[in-house]
Amino acid sequence: MAIRNHYRKTYLVTGGAGFIGSHLCDRLIENGHAVLCVDNFLTGSRDNIAHLLDHPHFEVMRHDVTFPLFVEVDAIYNLACPASPIHYQRDPVQTTKTSVHGAINMLGLAKRLNVRILQASTSEVYGDPEIHPQTEDYWGHVNPIGTRACYDEGKRCAETLFFDYHREHDLDIKVARIFNTYGPRMHPNDGRVVSNFIVQALKGEDITLYGDGEQTRSFCYVDDLVDGLMRLMESPAGVTGPINLGNPGEFSMRELAEKVLTETNATQALIHAPLPADDPRQRQPDISLAHSQLGWEPHVALEEGLKPTVAYFAALVKNGLA
Repeated sequence: MAIRNHYRKTYLVTGGAGFIGSHLCDRLIENGHAVLCVDNFLTGSRDNIAHLLDHPHFEVMRHDVTFPLFVEVDAIYNLACPASPIHYQRDPVQTTKTSVHGAINMLGLAKRLNVRILQASTSEVYGDPEIHPQTEDYWGHVNPIGTRACYDEGKRCAETLFFDYHREHDLDIKVARIFNTYGPRMHPNDGRVVSNFIVQALKGEDITLYGDGEQTRSFCYVDDLVDGLMRLMESPAGVTGPINLGNPGEFSMRELAEKVLTETNATQALIHAPLPADDPRQRQPDISLAHSQLGWEPHVALEEGLKPTVAYFAALVKNGLA
């Protein structure tokens, strides 16, 4: 159990052994704080936090957030939830429970402790958007009974719970809507486009484009995203969000594939496969609110961020781990 002290804050990071969560743990420790990392290791990995295990101010607890948690902390980052279609569609009921029951349990903990809590929401709340780029006041275009709904609607319900706790209990909340994020420690088999393209390129396989390859995404390097999360957590109490966090640079899937081929010095062909159900055609954040309220904007260009990401996956492929 993490214990409060007078010298440093103790942050609870649920999903702390995941891709984004582990980078957040790193940054909090680097800034002199204590971290309680909670993860059930369904999609998170001990390898992501192995370098922190001996740190005197880092603690890891195996726990599923669908069950109540009784600890003493100073603030909560709620990142726990499978975030890639392959992982969240594997057990859609559990995915919904993680978003909804997990939010209820973490909000209950924050209420008991009277501490600030940040929810890692997602751009998926916008669904297949009818406006472009997406602003925080857009309500979304989501299929509530589709195969992606366990994640999309689960996160939308979590946002509902956060704002109801804020209104009913005056709880200090923060809600971040995270757009596509990439970088080292991504799961090699998570089915996301950046990891898919890089692993295929490194293995000498053809690059799979879904649909015509003209659908677009915006890619934010993980260091930039973590900076945004921490700025939101430390922002004034009146700044609740939701606030978009992502890189507004927009690329088609074909453009991304070509950049990956260039970075990996690969020459494979681009092949096409059917577009998955309810896959959005466009996704690009309007980050005006993050800029005005947090002083935040991303700084790492896609070409720059791909270099350490490719290096990470190259090591995995070399060691037979991808």
